[in-house]
Amino acid sequence: MFRLLALFAFLAGPAAAETLVFPPPDGNGTAPIVRVYSSLDTPLATPMIEAFQAHHPGFAVHYEEMQTADIYDRIVRETDAGLPTADFAFSSSMDLQMKLANDGYAQPSRVSLSASWPRWANWRDTAYALTYEPAVFIYNKPAFADRAVPATRGELLDYLEANADSIFGRIGTYDIERSGVGFMFFSRDQEQYADLWTLVGAMGAAGVKLYSTTSAIVERVASGQFVFGYNILGSYAAEAASRNPDLGIVLPRDFTIVTSRIGLVPKASENPDLGRLLLDFFMSAEGQTIMAEKLQIAALNPDVDGDNTANAMQAALGNQLRPVPVSPGLMVYLDQVKRARLIKRWNDALRLQPLESR
Repeated sequence: MFRLLALFAFLAGPAAAETLVFPPPDGNGTAPIVRVYSSLDTPLATPMIEAFQAHHPGFAVHYEEMQTADIYDRIVRETDAGLPTADFAFSSSMDLQMKLANDGYAQPSRVSLSASWPRWANWRDTAYALTYEPAVFIYNKPAFADRAVPATRGELLDYLEANADSIFGRIGTYDIERSGVGFMFFSRDQEQYADLWTLVGAMGAAGVKLYSTTSAIVERVASGQFVFGYNILGSYAAEAASRNPDLGIVLPRDFTIVTSRIGLVPKASENPDLGRLLLDFFMSAEGQTIMAEKLQIAALNPDVDGDNTANAMQAALGNQLRPVPVSPGLMVYLDQVKRARLIKRWNDALRLQPLESR
């Protein structure tokens, strides 16, 4: 593993983002720098960056891990001020990435796989879905040792209504006011499942606990503190399940929403050609294989084989999978009136259960 040179704070408006510097493997002190803004945890990003540098040893990479909203705000602020911004932006907030592309803050980037990339995952060669991540149910296996695990939303509704008292306070899901991915999953559920609000009410009656982070829910279900988690980002659940045999995962049989992390090259990039090189690597068979095998994030590249790929999931589940297309339709719930209306109905349906966060 290449030695990481430095970890330091870089002031970004009111919040500090941490920048990890990957020096050029060839030791060139004046190497060109690829600047990355990303919501992917730095330890997970490291194998990707190191593999990229193995092909491009003359480049340094400055990797800044941020919250998804901070990525959006930083790119807009720097671009509007006439300043250079990231060369590559990689974020799990599909709606905010799409807004950057739609509003002119990203530039077209035609790379080697652009023409063959799935059509739903490529918006005008500007915003690319790079991963294939289902929203799953998770459960504590010992808690379901003598009963069937709910595998559809209807079965979950029946389970909650029959066991609300005995499992009270032991169900977890995202707080859609604070979790971007949780809000996206829920807004898609509303389009697909007619009885969703009855299900939300049943979760409220069972004392559902709400969190802004995936890890908070996964850890509690794995430990047995919770028995069930709803609409959990599958990549994080799969990684946790590989370490904890008590954590079970179900891809909902009625329909499984699939989200993606979007990569793009900002319009105000100082080195857009370097940003495109990194985008090309993230799309490549090698980069996607690293995602699938080391990061436990399912690969989207159709040429990558293995269980943790879009190919394998599509072969096994077919139309059960509902990937979220990269399109301006993602921005519907960025409208603050629509967003506020949905959140109010959510809170009303939950009967304003107390929130917990981590």
